[in-house]
Amino acid sequence: MGSELGFLCIPPGSSLREAVQCIDRNEKGIVLVVDEKGRLVGTISDGDVRRAILAGTDLDATIDGLLAQRINSPYPSPVTAPAGTTAAALLDLMREHAVRQVPLVEPDGRVVGLTTWSDLLPSQAPPLQAVIMAGGFGTRLRPLTNETPKPMLPLGGRPLLERTIEQLRDAGISTINLMTHYKSEQILEHFRDGQDFGVQLRYVCEEAPLGTAGALGLLEDARAPILVINGDVLTTVNYRALASYHEESGAVLTIGVRRICLQVPYGVVDSELGHVTAITEKPEISLFVNAGVYLLEPSVCASIPRGQRLDMPDLIKGLLQAGKPVVSYPIIEYWMDVGTLENYEQAQEDSRDGRI
Repeated sequence: MGSELGFLCIPPGSSLREAVQCIDRNEKGIVLVVDEKGRLVGTISDGDVRRAILAGTDLDATIDGLLAQRINSPYPSPVTAPAGTTAAALLDLMREHAVRQVPLVEPDGRVVGLTTWSDLLPSQAPPLQAVIMAGGFGTRLRPLTNETPKPMLPLGGRPLLERTIEQLRDAGISTINLMTHYKSEQILEHFRDGQDFGVQLRYVCEEAPLGTAGALGLLEDARAPILVINGDVLTTVNYRALASYHEESGAVLTIGVRRICLQVPYGVVDSELGHVTAITEKPEISLFVNAGVYLLEPSVCASIPRGQRLDMPDLIKGLLQAGKPVVSYPIIEYWMDVGTLENYEQAQEDSRDGRI
């Protein structure tokens, strides 16, 4: 198997975690499951992994269960094409089956390559722009933020905001809006127009805090999907994978979520009409929480009243009440809310240890 295929393929029985690692390495949004002779057994996309996690599947579970679920789906077998298929035919195949990756196989089923939508139409990548909410007072980080705005706190020798901007740039996002308020002059002085960081920066200064969504009403002429990130979030999430998931889901808003586990420090008693039915000693509860990363359609931003305070949870509740599709995207990459002293110290340690 060639080196390129080595980054695309894993054997049956691999864990979901290994599938994720393979997808991260190949940056194609998919992993090919092949047997010992290199024959295609199945495929697992980044979206498949995220949906499995939302359904409660553990990252250490094997991919075999995920593949078995395909048997009763509209496409129980992977959509493939013979080696040597023309680009035009591959595009037609992708449109017909609503897929963005097609493995190329020999007559005996051996995988010899992979073609993706972006390989054939690289200019068709979603034209994202980003918004970073960088105007908060950082009250939970005092006294560190008495003189320094939270996004400018150093992490590994440079401001947290600089890391976020560079990550967005590396994801191909060239236009970034910075929503500022508290000590905004420090941010402007450091980043200026963004040219030194390879991006175009636009500053939107809130005269008064407008909440985590209200500032989006100040954006001018938003015509593309908008990635919104809280300024105190440190993550290595793949923003292009998030954009593909959002598009495939047909959502107007996608919320990045993070699974956390909470240990109940007491025995939990279940009862029915006063009769005890079960008791569980110090159970662990698994929950998905808002990770401070969102992807919004332009129509959502256009609906936000200009100059009025609005928090993101209230915006989301309004969309749900209106029957609009809102989906969640589990973040399984590194993620940390550095908005507290404890988490900021942990992020410092993670940076020193190379976990970021």
